[in-house]
Amino acid sequence: MVLLALDVGNTHTTIGVFREKEILRRWRLSTTKERTVDELGILLRNLCQWSQISPDDIGGVIVGSVVPPIDGALKAAIATYLHAEALFVAPGIRSGMPLKVETPQELGADRLCNAVAAFAEHGGPCVVVDFGTATTWEVVSEKGEFLGGVIAPGLEISAEALFSRAAKLPRIELVPPARVIGKATVDSMQAGLVYGYVGLVEGVTRRVLAELGGGKVIATGGLAAVIAHHTSLFDSVDDDLTLKGLRLLWERNRPGRE
Repeated sequence: MVLLALDVGNTHTTIGVFREKEILRRWRLSTTKERTVDELGILLRNLCQWSQISPDDIGGVIVGSVVPPIDGALKAAIATYLHAEALFVAPGIRSGMPLKVETPQELGADRLCNAVAAFAEHGGPCVVVDFGTATTWEVVSEKGEFLGGVIAPGLEISAEALFSRAAKLPRIELVPPARVIGKATVDSMQAGLVYGYVGLVEGVTRRVLAELGGGKVIATGGLAAVIAHHTSLFDSVDDDLTLKGLRLLWERNRPGRE
């Protein structure tokens, strides 16, 4: 029996297939809010069939979504095409982690998953930096409490704002140039975006660590490897951290568990 874990983000949806703690398969897809129940269902079923996974092999499905408009269709698609009832990460779910924030019901599913997985693997205190549509910092205490965090525009959002508001600046690939001082428009923009974002991440993270009193720093998300290559700030880079958190939440909330 396998567990299907879906991390539905604003830009991408990452799907992982677990057998116990091992990730057997992972897929990264574009998140499209307008997909119908049938489109979602056929997509999920085809991915499973391609990996020789039948609905009878699926022992559970857990979804962490920050895109509410897609949740209803996704729930129906899983029920219709995979014959499973999905568990959604929502307020009230048993996380095993005290939430020391003013509005715990507003905490994004991905951020909770990151914090739970980071503490389980690295202990506390720790900080997770997740490079997604937004870049978020999840801060966990030595006792395993979620203390809060930081939210900033992601690198791709920052780049898109520059492209759209400056008429003469072209769209560029987000790769670091060989030097910081650019000799042309493109490498000047790349330096400002990539190295500028590294500076933002280092500055915010060091302020967080100063308030926390130190701790391990774990990076995750689509652009984590790009940023991590240019800073010694991170103790670990884990592309699967959110999926691992989903698996842990499933274990703590699966049907029949007291």
